[in-house]
Amino acid sequence: MNRSELAKEIIATYKKHGWQPRRLLLRADSRHEIESVLAPDLPVVHASFDAIWFSRPSFNEREAWEIRLIEENAYALFETFGPEMPEEEREELRTEMEARLQDRISNKPAM
Repeated sequence: MNRSELAKEIIATYKKHGWQPRRLLLRADSRHEIESVLAPDLPVVHASFDAIWFSRPSFNEREAWEIRLIEENAYALFETFGPEMPEEEREELRTEMEARLQDRISNKPAM
C-alpha cells in the first residue's frame, strides 16, 4: 500500500473512534504524495518522519492527543491534557513526544 493510501486508512480508522486529525508531520520526499490526498485544511510541518497528530475529548474534561506514524506497523504515542494546562505547555509536551518518536525511529533495528 502506498503512503497516501495508508494515511487515508489511518485517518478513517481514527475518525471511526472519535479522533480528529490535527496536524501532519511529513518528510520532504513524501509531502507532495500525502498532502495532495488529505484534507487541505490540515497544517503540515516538515519532519524527518511521516506522522499524523490526532485529538479527541477524554474523561474528566481532559483532551487526548496521539501521534501516529504513517507506517504499516502501528506505532503511536499518547498523552492527555487537563483543561487548566496552557496551550504553550501542551505544545511543549507534543514537541517532546515528537522527539521521543524520532528517537524510536532512529534506534529501530534494521530488518
